[in-house]
Amino acid sequence: MRTDIPQTIYLKDYQPFPYLVDHVSLDFRLDPKETRVIARFDMRANPAAKDQGRQLVLNGENIALKSIAFTGLEVPADQYTITNDKLIIKNPPREPFTLEIETTCNPSGNTALSGLYRSGGNYCTQCEAQGFRRITYFPDRPDILSRYRVRIEGDKTDNPVLLSNGNKVLEGDIKDGDSKDQNRHFAIWEDPFPKPCYLFALVAGDLARVSDTFTTMTGRKVALEIFVEPGKQDRCAWAMSSLKRSMKWDEEVFGREYDLDIFMIVAVSDFNMGAMENKGLNV
Repeated sequence: MRTDIPQTIYLKDYQPFPYLVDHVSLDFRLDPKETRVIARFDMRANPAAKDQGRQLVLNGENIALKSIAFTGLEVPADQYTITNDKLIIKNPPREPFTLEIETTCNPSGNTALSGLYRSGGNYCTQCEAQGFRRITYFPDRPDILSRYRVRIEGDKTDNPVLLSNGNKVLEGDIKDGDSKDQNRHFAIWEDPFPKPCYLFALVAGDLARVSDTFTTMTGRKVALEIFVEPGKQDRCAWAMSSLKRSMKWDEEVFGREYDLDIFMIVAVSDFNMGAMENKGLNV
């Protein structure tokens, strides 16, 4: 049980983060007890920040750090500090750089159901409000907007469905002659529009799919997909109808046209938040 008293944060004390994160690349190697996350962040100094920073402070909880590098150069152990909730790196580059961080986490042991967790055989994420820091070290705050590319690798039997935000750009089987496990596959998703990390989502598991399409006001056809536990496909008709009417209402009332090629909903019994408005992948 947590006994610490929450700290009040006032708008008047807001300070921009010293660095911008233009692009996030995440590579997940799913495993029930030790999922490996290889993260690459394209970063640069934030011109709006008064303090450009002699150190880079990232949020992180309940994850194990394996390595850190700046644009391919390993960061020595005496150049960073790990606390219960932060990774503090000394003397980050002044020029734009790529921060590379490898961590592991335990989805099955994540009983907080915040970040990446596994329940009922399915992997899910819950990143609002501060769950992304349980996936990798990152400036876990809503004013950091980044474009995302996500690669997910998992077991084909346990996780035939691999989902994340954005558009799927590639998928296939893992063909590694040196690996004893040949029953793995991958999917790569790209979201070309910047978003905060609390809207990041990942779902992997054995799920059934119900499909339809929606034609936008400019004539673009968007794929609609609802994923449910096998045997519950007959419960999706109302949800699909509501989704299509909602998209049309957004266009008619606000002139807002959906900007991705696919819109997905995942409805599973084990999701703990009721519903979460992740970009392009509602859970």
